[in-house]
Order: sequence, then structure tokens, then C-alpha cells
Amino acid sequence: MIAALPNTSGKPFAPDRAQAYLRWRERKLARYPRRVEDLIVEVRDPRNLTESEAAEIQRVCGAANMAVYASPLAGVADKDIPRRLGARLGLARLLANPLADEDGISSLETVSEKSSRGYIPYSNRRLLWHTDGYYNTPESRIRAFILHCVRPAAAGGENCLLDHEIAYILLRDADPEYVKALSAPDTMTIPANSTPGAEFRPAQTGPVFSTEAGVLHMRYTARTRSIEWRPDDTTRAAVQFLNRLLDAGSPYVFALRLAGGQGLVCNNVLHNRSAFTDDPAPGLNRLVYRARYCDRIAENVAAL
Repeated sequence: MIAALPNTSGKPFAPDRAQAYLRWRERKLARYPRRVEDLIVEVRDPRNLTESEAAEIQRVCGAANMAVYASPLAGVADKDIPRRLGARLGLARLLANPLADEDGISSLETVSEKSSRGYIPYSNRRLLWHTDGYYNTPESRIRAFILHCVRPAAAGGENCLLDHEIAYILLRDADPEYVKALSAPDTMTIPANSTPGAEFRPAQTGPVFSTEAGVLHMRYTARTRSIEWRPDDTTRAAVQFLNRLLDAGSPYVFALRLAGGQGLVCNNVLHNRSAFTDDPAPGLNRLVYRARYCDRIAENVAAL
């Protein structure tokens, strides 16, 4: 088993620590999966992971910040699947959003009332590249999430995934000034979520890349409406490079369509979703549970 990368107090991500970065980069790329199949871990029941199943999910996440579990529970609509799976992996602080279900877990399916208000996850429209919670304050940062597929769409609904640490490497290798610009505290401003006479969420300004206890975090959205980027040439060039990278189909990007009983566990990696078509028959629409957490996936699940 390959050991997890150690925390190094953010040293690989400091602009003036080139040698620490190169050592970290070498280890990261050596361990990174080559195929989407390398992300998949077969489990008997995600509600009751065995020690070896949990350790394998943790190992894959240690290499790619994400893993895909595959179980025989297709069509089983049980919120305990993401809840108990998350707890087994050290995800304890569930962070609900205003449209989540009462238990804090979101049932992502086409809901006209929500989609008409501009909430794309509740529509069958495509979702652009983003990390979850890019509009949140630092105090409510989303560090990990689980997507559990109860039922896939009749057609479409494919996800593309990119480890944010790989995005950092590709940006820094292209030009170290890119990651410096995207690490500035005023790099990206997300507009307030408001209606006439009411503000549901204030504008949020912050960096794209930041570190916390030696761990890299990314805050990003490819949406363009009302997004304010810091108005300097380097920031603009960095954003354009990242957009081209995401649109070009990098070999580091994994594409998959979750089947029923499968799920994604990740440390809030970059992801998108293609548009989809639902089966018109009652009870056969696409249904995915989403659980968001303030925690990262535990590095040693055996100790939990």
C-alpha cells in the first residue's frame, strides 16, 4: 500500500520553496491514477464498509483526492448510505445549504420550483466546472463531499473530475506567477445572492488557491455572470489558462457517469456535469444524494 502524502505546513505551495514543490510534485504525479477505472473501489455495502474497503477508498483518495465506490445498491433510496459512509471516512461536520433536505443531505433531482430560481443542480441543465461552496465564507468552507447515485438519468449526466492539486501543478508549471495571482486574497469575488428587498448571501471575495494546515484548497467557478476577477494581466492570463485546460480534455481529467449504487467521495475536487434527459416514467428520474462536509477525508480510517 502506498503511504499517504505527509502534510508539510504548506511548504510545497509557498512561491519561494521551489525545491519543496518539486519533491512534492514528483511524489504526486508518481502516485496519480492513470485511468478512471483506477478510482473505482468495489464495496459490498457503503453503509457498513469493511476495514479493507475503507482503507482502499482512503488510499485512492490519498493519491487523487477522490475515489468512486461501486456497490450493488442500485435504486436503494437510503440517506444512510452517504451519511454512514461519510462517518466511516471521518466526515462528521455535515454542512447543509438552504435548499438541502431537513437532514442536511440534498436530494438532487429535477425540481422546477428550485431550477426556476436559478439553482442548476436541481435542473437537467449542464453544470460548469466548479468546486463546491465557492461562494461560502472561509468559516463555512466545504472540504469534502459525497455524491451517491440512487438512479442515473436515462441519458447524459456525466461528470468530469480533476484533482485540484493537479490543476495547481499544471498552472505552476506553466508559469509560477499564475498561482501567485490566483492565491491573492482579492482574486475572485462572487456576487451576492439577493432579490429585491432581501439578501440571502453577501458578496464573497477570496483567493482561488489557499492552504490550511499544509493542505491545498481551491475555490473556483467557470461561470462568468457577475463574477469579478482581480483586474490585472497576470490574473486574467491565469484564468484563461485554467479555462483552456478544463475545456481541452486534459489526460488528468477523469470522465464517468455514475451508475445506480455508485458514488463519488472526494476532497472537493474540480467537477462538472453534462446535461441529461430523465426517464418520463414515474419514479425513474435521476436521483443523486449530495452530502457536503467541513472535514476532509481522514488520512487513517483504521484509527477511527
